[in-house]
Amino acid sequence: MNLTLNNVERGRLGTSLAPEVNAPPVIWETSREQVDYSFALERMENLASGICNGEEPERVWLLEHSPLYTAGTSAKGSDLLEANKFPVFKAGRGGEYTYHGPGQRVCYCMLNLNKRERDVRAYVSALETWVINTLAQFNVKGQRREDRVGVWVQRPDKKPLSNGDTREDKIAAIGVRVRRWVTFHGISINLEPDLEHYSGIIPCGISEHGVTSLVDLGLPVTMENLDVALKQEFENLFGPVEIVS
Repeated sequence: MNLTLNNVERGRLGTSLAPEVNAPPVIWETSREQVDYSFALERMENLASGICNGEEPERVWLLEHSPLYTAGTSAKGSDLLEANKFPVFKAGRGGEYTYHGPGQRVCYCMLNLNKRERDVRAYVSALETWVINTLAQFNVKGQRREDRVGVWVQRPDKKPLSNGDTREDKIAAIGVRVRRWVTFHGISINLEPDLEHYSGIIPCGISEHGVTSLVDLGLPVTMENLDVALKQEFENLFGPVEIVS
């Protein structure tokens, strides 16, 4: 995604990625148990291939992982501070290092941009909008930053940066991969992960800002609350879903 676009331009890109008229609903699947990361990668690959070939419907897969670090295609070895803290996986998505673990809602999105809009920038912007609108349901103001992917919240309660700027914390990460205009990977939102687990990496290569979660911000949100909001806001941007167990 071209981060030289300003926040207004990025916001306009992501106002809607509605499907074709009369398109079938997106399958909305939630895994109740923690999912092995290697299995998740393989399943995403298979589902994306099936969507490319017209054999599978579009799908959003909500889940949690056990504690682990993933390295995107731009990850720098120097940003892995504790290589033995948790398992480390090469994810194949865009971006740098991030953490996944319990208390974090991961949403893997396998959507067919051939039937929506062949514009990766618009897709990433729509994911940002999805997160921002979801957080707004809990009175959290998530924000874009022109030089960073993801969603951020200002923390005036914390000590300012050395240049006097307000400190900011990342509350949601975005990392995508697109093959033949079918997407996989997606977003992760921090509900109540152990934030100390981020200490083994420099998240997304950014050391001057931190990470936060809804519970860290003082909001007693449950995963069920978050999932309801995610579904509502997804449908506003991407069209109707069909829930499967």
